[in-house]
Amino acid sequence: MAAMKSRLSLLRPAAAVAVAILLTHPCPAAPEATAVESMRIKEGFRVERLYSVPKDKEGSWVAMTIDTKGRLICSDQYGGLYRLTPGATAEDTKVENIAVKIGQAQGLVYAFDSLYLVQANDAYEGRGLYRVRDTDGDDAFDKVELLRKFANEGGEHGPHAVVRGPDGKSLYVVVGDQTAVTEVDRSRVPRVWGEDLLLPRIYGRGFMKGVMAPGGWIARTDPDGKDWELVSTGFRNQYDIGFNREGEMFTYDADMEWDMNTPWYRPTRVCHVTSGSEFGWRNGSGKWPEYYGDSLPPVVNIGPGSPTGVAFGYGAKFPAKYQDAFYICDWSYGKLYAVHLKPSGASYAAEFEEFISAQPLPLTDIEVNPKDGALYFTVGGRRVQSGVYRVTYNGPEPVAVPDATPPSELAVRRRALEAYHLGPDERAVEAAWPSLGHDDRFLRFAARVALEHNPVATWQDRALAETNPRALLTALMALARVGEARLKPAIVNTLAAIPWDTLDAQGRLDLVRDYSLVFTRMGGAGESERTKVFAHLFGHYPSGDSRLDIELSQMFAYLDIPEATPRTMALLDAAPTQQEQIAYAKNLRLVKSGWTRELRERYFQWFLKAANYRGGASFGLFVADIKKGAVESLSADELASLKPIIEAQPEAKASPYTFGAREFVKAYSVKDFEDVIAAGLEGGRNFENGRNLFGVGTCYVCHRFDGNGGAIGPDLTGVGGRFSPRDLLESIIEPSKEISDQYGSVILSRKDGSQVVGRIVNLNGDTVMVNDNMLDPDSMVNVNQTEVESIKPSPVSMMPPGLLNMMSKDDVLDLLAYLISGGNKESDLFK
Repeated sequence: MAAMKSRLSLLRPAAAVAVAILLTHPCPAAPEATAVESMRIKEGFRVERLYSVPKDKEGSWVAMTIDTKGRLICSDQYGGLYRLTPGATAEDTKVENIAVKIGQAQGLVYAFDSLYLVQANDAYEGRGLYRVRDTDGDDAFDKVELLRKFANEGGEHGPHAVVRGPDGKSLYVVVGDQTAVTEVDRSRVPRVWGEDLLLPRIYGRGFMKGVMAPGGWIARTDPDGKDWELVSTGFRNQYDIGFNREGEMFTYDADMEWDMNTPWYRPTRVCHVTSGSEFGWRNGSGKWPEYYGDSLPPVVNIGPGSPTGVAFGYGAKFPAKYQDAFYICDWSYGKLYAVHLKPSGASYAAEFEEFISAQPLPLTDIEVNPKDGALYFTVGGRRVQSGVYRVTYNGPEPVAVPDATPPSELAVRRRALEAYHLGPDERAVEAAWPSLGHDDRFLRFAARVALEHNPVATWQDRALAETNPRALLTALMALARVGEARLKPAIVNTLAAIPWDTLDAQGRLDLVRDYSLVFTRMGGAGESERTKVFAHLFGHYPSGDSRLDIELSQMFAYLDIPEATPRTMALLDAAPTQQEQIAYAKNLRLVKSGWTRELRERYFQWFLKAANYRGGASFGLFVADIKKGAVESLSADELASLKPIIEAQPEAKASPYTFGAREFVKAYSVKDFEDVIAAGLEGGRNFENGRNLFGVGTCYVCHRFDGNGGAIGPDLTGVGGRFSPRDLLESIIEPSKEISDQYGSVILSRKDGSQVVGRIVNLNGDTVMVNDNMLDPDSMVNVNQTEVESIKPSPVSMMPPGLLNMMSKDDVLDLLAYLISGGNKESDLFK
């Protein structure tokens, strides 16, 4: 959905609400929101449903805040505001309509004796930040002011949350990627954002095709909404933010579900929003990979979903671990996650767990009430049945306030550098330079941003003369982004002199990225630059690192290096995942040189195989766009001779990932491997075989691993740190023995006796949308909730058994070693 947005088509324009009559009433008899009995709740916690919103009268609630008296102020997506006073029980809970001409809020916060509201459509005075006040002290709001009007576009991907800043003096406003950045007085983000793509992108279905950088943004303002400072950019559709005890900002950004199973798909992700940060969202296939050094990576990828409200658990009467947790709401899959952050270098690492879930449970917002120490959440959105819930702890653990964790030395150092993100400062270059070559990516990023805020003339010579390879790459990245085009020859010469063997994996990626930025920002590549890049990089292609090979193939396609074409085709043929294959096919599509008849035939035959691949709603169109570009790059003679292959129709196949025929070996049990795994896996395993088997076994279809793969199942990149070889093997051989709530399916039984089995991924009014085929993310069955008799968890895993039965014992052990290594070819398991 993209924050309850793109899947929901949230925030349609609506007429202004009439002045409501103040009315207090107990919870009326009405259709009920999700029953607590159907929820999976973390042990020791209790959930109460306080209110089922009568949607015919009060709509469907999507935003919530808590006032100084502990009352909840909530907004209907398409209507007015309501105030809920929690009682000891649902029967004691009172709700009143707030008589004021404003509503349809995406964001609410009670701060500075005012209610601040973010409105995201054409109602009232349009999209913008509003302040609502009680001017006569009668406990009734009576004045509405528009503090800042936003651009007249955005709706479902527009303005969202407003949050009080950790300094107690400011507000932060969160806006998705469809609404242009408002006029700001200052920007911590250097105002040089661009698409920075070497090759033309493809768009698939073309959603928001004209929206360009900087994407979704976050800004800081004062309580009067007069002074504005841009803090961060590059999001898709982040809906809300939260600040930890140290004042660090975090958000939960949306995926683009239409991109699923493509190389540019990015799961929903928790991001540490630092000063001047850029997170690389670009439209269509143009999304920046996590490893691009001019952006920042997420703290943790969550998976497919629809991000909505977030909050830290501070003030809740919970055990320390859950007071410190960052709670994030997933609307479409009905998951409330607890994200456990821990300092890591200048940023954070994280693990997450399912805290509360149900299907359906369309979570919209979440807050801790300081008056009673309870956690409250709302469900609703897009006219589905709405409700308000309270979470308390009744387990045996103590609920004392946890001790504060002092910031790490690197975090302190990063914050010091961020002081130079507001404009030129004569101290900035000296302060930033020692951090340009640091191993910590967040520290390097902060240092580079400090440089970019200062006149290039004060540091360009130092950048070109730097001798530390890591610092040099960071400095040249800054120079490529903000320097004048006349510096292009000097930058290319300096990059070309960096010895390949002095760079680690990230350094090599940054080297290729630096070349790319020079060419996209400084007028392209002439013959001189083309020759230098070829001499510097081609001898290392292919590199054995799939991420680097994709970047190199893109660079050589851009430069039209004929010698690269057969090597890229060999990589396409050997790639174990459809994501890698699509990346190489996309990069080859516009290449005109280096082709032979045999290479062209192999290339177009790939499309026959790709026709059986599955992905999100844009998947087929993405593949078609790649083919269209390739056909258009052919000469008339080539087009005529290749016409039979180009027009050939694919044969439907059940398993496009199987590389050739494979014989049945054995129906394995865990006991078949006890002789090996009891003592632990030893070295000597085959990395390439394990990697290929991850594709042969169809693992990549559903699981993400080392940045590749699907998103229906859990990300397996860190599985070696969570499971022993025996436990991992057991979960593959016996997938239904223990099913994670997070990835389980449900059985929807209709009143007519029919059933639908799958995962609920979307809702629209009374319609529930169920993905009934985990191998095809776009396969949906619509079920009317009024026809549903029951919804129960399925006892059968969506992961099929028998996936190892076509492999030899050594194959299985190579696959296990590959998983446990996290994709690290240098692991001792392969020595």
